[in-house]
Amino acid sequence: MLTYKDALDYIYSFTDYEKKTAFQYSPERFDLGRVVRLLALLDNPHRKFRSVHVAGTKGKGSTSVMIASILRAAGYRVGLYTSPHLHTFRERIRLDDEMIPERSVAILTERLQPLVAQVPNLTTFEIITVLACEYFAESAADLVVLEVGLGGRLDATNVVTPLAAVITPISFDHTQYLGHTLTAIATEKAGIIKPGVPVVSAPQPAEALAVIEATCRERGAPLTVVDRAWEWRSEKATPEGQTFSARPGDGTWNTYRLPLLGSHQLVNAATTLTTVDVLRSLDIDVPAEAVAAGLANVRWPGRLEVMGRRPWVVVDGAHNGDSARKLAAALPILFPYRRMVLVYGALAGHSVPDMLAALLPAADEVILTRAGNPRGISPADLLAEVQAQGREAECVVPVGAALERALHIAGAEDMVCVTGSLYVVADARTAWYKYSGGPIPQTDP
Repeated sequence: MLTYKDALDYIYSFTDYEKKTAFQYSPERFDLGRVVRLLALLDNPHRKFRSVHVAGTKGKGSTSVMIASILRAAGYRVGLYTSPHLHTFRERIRLDDEMIPERSVAILTERLQPLVAQVPNLTTFEIITVLACEYFAESAADLVVLEVGLGGRLDATNVVTPLAAVITPISFDHTQYLGHTLTAIATEKAGIIKPGVPVVSAPQPAEALAVIEATCRERGAPLTVVDRAWEWRSEKATPEGQTFSARPGDGTWNTYRLPLLGSHQLVNAATTLTTVDVLRSLDIDVPAEAVAAGLANVRWPGRLEVMGRRPWVVVDGAHNGDSARKLAAALPILFPYRRMVLVYGALAGHSVPDMLAALLPAADEVILTRAGNPRGISPADLLAEVQAQGREAECVVPVGAALERALHIAGAEDMVCVTGSLYVVADARTAWYKYSGGPIPQTDP
């Protein structure tokens, strides 16, 4: 019998693109046929549950979590598949907001091993995706929300035929893999659109929306564009959360509570509300009270998350220029602070110049660090870009030491903001709990 550690060692022994600094994004390398063959050997578990498939550049994780939370509040048994994880592999696969047990990971991995041996060249993410599908099927999930890993067209999750496909805001990210234009990137995201399956699109740049509209026409997929179907407005935002009002078309305004911070989360919430309406049209019963309760109880750590006060300690997984601009705009609105100490680290492949262009003007002091991932960019390389933008910075590794240095610099009325990658955020969260004496997040062996 495999142990949980044995299972993880086996899963990570395959090609893991989350840790590779460069690779070719192509149908030859990302071959959905491998996933289809492995699923067939398991009697196609992905066909044994109904699903919602979520792609996009930003907000796809937040939107997935909101949809799952609402469906759970409506009384359904709900699976949720997201990536990457912050602290433990088990975060990726959830059932009714409970992480997959270690024992289940071990049992399912042992079941997969002889089948994986029959399908050459499988990757880590493909195996995890199949494992998740098997877990949700054998757990009799009513509905499963699947977040795309990378792109959409060639992503391992694209084997499902969902009840609805959701595309959150598209912007520039992973350009070396998905393309250097919004048209190219949107084409990859729109790859999740299936013939006849309803599509929900968040507000998009015109170039991206044109691709989505054309793909929907070509595949006979009904399209609902969120800002054409719904109106929403912010009511109040505090460090504890925000309230907003929304209505469909000319319908009645309703007010909702959302613990997640930032105006961009209202776009994700409106996308969620639109998706719920589409699911209702498909005879998925979701009472109004479940919508309110689901939004009010959603949790999504590492996204504009407040860790401490006096000084404010905020972590956010922003990893492209657009998300960095949203973060820089949100901080002074949400938090009263005197000076800001920025702790920044990034992964190879992320748009560092764009991120720094957004973050450096908001920062009084800058500390550069390195993510605990093989793709982490060295602080020396980050420093060269900071200096190219006319600023100076300290270089401190690892992330925990960088956070402690920032806390030493910051006064009680100041802000420490840690950002640039979810991997940096994960390390910072662990370091903060050790520093503050809080419960240290569970990590893998």
